[in-house]
Amino acid sequence: MLSVNFTKAFGSFRLETQFEVEEGSITAIFGKSGAGKTSTINAIAGLTRPDVGVIQIGNTTLFDQNLRINLPIYKRQIGYVFQDDRLFPHMTVRNNLIYGTPKNRDVANSLNLTDITGLLELAPLLERRPRTLSGGEKQRVAIGRALLSNPKLLLMDEPLASIDVQHRFEILPFIQRVREKTGITIIYVTHALEEVIFIADQIILLSEGRVTAQGTVEEIMSRLDLHPMTSRFDAGAVISAIYSGYDREFDLGELSFDGGTLRIAGLNAEIGIHLRAHIRARDVSLMLDKPKDTSVLNVFKGELIEIRHEDGPQLDLLINIGTPLIARITRKSLNDLNLDIGSKVYVMIKAVAIDRKTLGINVSPLSKKIKPKKD
Repeated sequence: MLSVNFTKAFGSFRLETQFEVEEGSITAIFGKSGAGKTSTINAIAGLTRPDVGVIQIGNTTLFDQNLRINLPIYKRQIGYVFQDDRLFPHMTVRNNLIYGTPKNRDVANSLNLTDITGLLELAPLLERRPRTLSGGEKQRVAIGRALLSNPKLLLMDEPLASIDVQHRFEILPFIQRVREKTGITIIYVTHALEEVIFIADQIILLSEGRVTAQGTVEEIMSRLDLHPMTSRFDAGAVISAIYSGYDREFDLGELSFDGGTLRIAGLNAEIGIHLRAHIRARDVSLMLDKPKDTSVLNVFKGELIEIRHEDGPQLDLLINIGTPLIARITRKSLNDLNLDIGSKVYVMIKAVAIDRKTLGINVSPLSKKIKPKKD
């Protein structure tokens, strides 16, 4: 387990962070620019010295002001993937990867070049130089180099920030694969909500230098009070589900969850795989009576359990359909339907409204660790 509890002043900005991260998990530190995300992981890596506090990984103390412990960077066994790839332009991909390998590594318990090139599909790139690589390929090499340092913890500071949105979703599965196959703990810094939903187990929400909330993706996204900090426009609940079927005739995938079956257009996946669907509040409609003769394929019965009133014409409702779901409606609709806490409603979600890019693979940590091979 990673345990972090420190304070650091940067002029008038004060960073006070306290959280714990389970071994083998992917934890996203999420927040707006200037919240203190990068400064937090820099302190964990040893790039920034806290003023006071304690940072520990398992039984190893990285920093303790009272005990005068400040472990040097090279002894912390931490891999770091930056926003920019920071590859050596004069070296081949092979030599960039090998550069990250410590000379005194434990061969029996370390991943080698063969392991990494297979895991990240780097074999065709080994003799090329960075200038010939795409942004996504460069980041895969950077991840591989960090892993070859034999880290206990992998820190990733907005690693996809310089990659266009379309190609980001080609890289995210590789990060999932790293955790799934190696069991390494990953701290993933981002301000992109779709990346969090896709890969993270836990969210640490950071605002103005302080942790405002921590929990599973599903827990944090269903809290109406956190919407100003998560994403006002893309606010919505996240549902954990299992891919249970495919309608080949109409090209519809089916996700089974606690509230029933959710149909999604154009989704064909492996039966039994765990998925996570982000249902945007603006894509949810409500009715008092069960709809008939409608084009909407997803209809669920639910109960209104929370109303968040805000200035302006709209508000958010938390509805229990067997799992939390959020609907955004106008104040006029709330009035016309005479809705209040405890009201029974029918929830409608269009099958075409769920963007496949918001679907995250919900993989249990440490499920399929690979065994390092000897060189």
